[in-house]
Amino acid sequence: MTALAVLLVLGVLAFAIIRPRGLPECVAALPAAVLAIYAGLVTPVQARLAVADMLPTVGFLAAVLALAHLADALGVFRWLASVLGRSSRRDGHRLLTFVFVAGAVTTAALSLDATVVLLTPALLATARQEGLVARPYSYASVHLSNSASLLMPVSNLTNLLAFSAVGVSFLHFTALMALPWLVAVVVELLVFRWFFARDLDRPGHDDTVAPVPAPRVALTILGLTLAGFAVSGFAGIEPVWVAGAGAVALAVPALARRRTRVRRIVRETTPEFLLFVLALGVVVAGISHGPLGRLLADHLPSGTGFVDLLIVAVGAAVLANVVNNLPAIMMLTAALGAAAPSGAATTGLVLAALIGVNIGPNLTYVGSLATMLWRRVVAARGEPARLSTFTRLGLLTTPAALLAATAALWLALQI
Repeated sequence: MTALAVLLVLGVLAFAIIRPRGLPECVAALPAAVLAIYAGLVTPVQARLAVADMLPTVGFLAAVLALAHLADALGVFRWLASVLGRSSRRDGHRLLTFVFVAGAVTTAALSLDATVVLLTPALLATARQEGLVARPYSYASVHLSNSASLLMPVSNLTNLLAFSAVGVSFLHFTALMALPWLVAVVVELLVFRWFFARDLDRPGHDDTVAPVPAPRVALTILGLTLAGFAVSGFAGIEPVWVAGAGAVALAVPALARRRTRVRRIVRETTPEFLLFVLALGVVVAGISHGPLGRLLADHLPSGTGFVDLLIVAVGAAVLANVVNNLPAIMMLTAALGAAAPSGAATTGLVLAALIGVNIGPNLTYVGSLATMLWRRVVAARGEPARLSTFTRLGLLTTPAALLAATAALWLALQI
């Protein structure tokens, strides 16, 4: 039974990574979920509870994806690329710093998918327009989509799953992860400046790039939406309603100006991927409720000292690179919840696991689906990823960022 549960998870993930003939991930995940129930790996009640627990998270994800698409339709990313290009003054080092700021903020506020799908093409176009080598900014986008997704629940699907497990407010979650997020981004920037020094030293050309007007309405709505996330906990409002309201507010001008259509908005929420997440939750429950889940719960640390946090973070990073970060965080939150005396996952340990599953995927291609998506995006734009570059960069950044971010989390928990 345990072997079958593991094979189902690995099979679903392999299909999601390869996506034969471009088929959506749910094509494999839904039959696997049915098989897990039929084989007795998870009971119908456990499957129903797993889906019910994840529905608010999936709804939140759909709203954030709609927000990112509508922001792009209203010109937010074109404007951002224009600002980056003009601010860099054709200097590669300056542009890299601005890219890190823009990428970290975009990932934190609009999710890692926005950084990979929307910001990456804008960064490549900006670098080429300025006559600079595009390679450093391409790898910066994928690293930031992972490492810079620590800050808020909306930044990553893994965050949403951890957020629902720890039961803290949106503002409390963000406050605890602010220092780890900042430290991870700074460590990455320092390594990037050294690793890509030759590329960054090459001067750009002197062509003048025309400025793009700021999309004030879209930026205002995005700002109000983020503020709404911050205060939602005090008002007793679930963040999903704030995200939904922000998406509706952005949809009004986007539709009125014919920048998008209702059908396109729905498509951008990727319903097939949302089904994949729900089905994967059922498949992973087959492991979480089995011997492997109990073994994991029995051997995870129960304290919140620095060594305990580091053990969980490193273990989570390893697990993410073995089975991908999405099932890794599902398994870890379930195990930590089962290990806690009250039945509620310990906040510090779950957040340490989150650091591991978010930073860890910068080490291998299979660590996160975002990395696989980034490879397709950059290849389509003439800047294909190289395994040797990705691996060497990952070996330099991942351990250092993991250690620094975990230390920052331990410090944040003491305050």
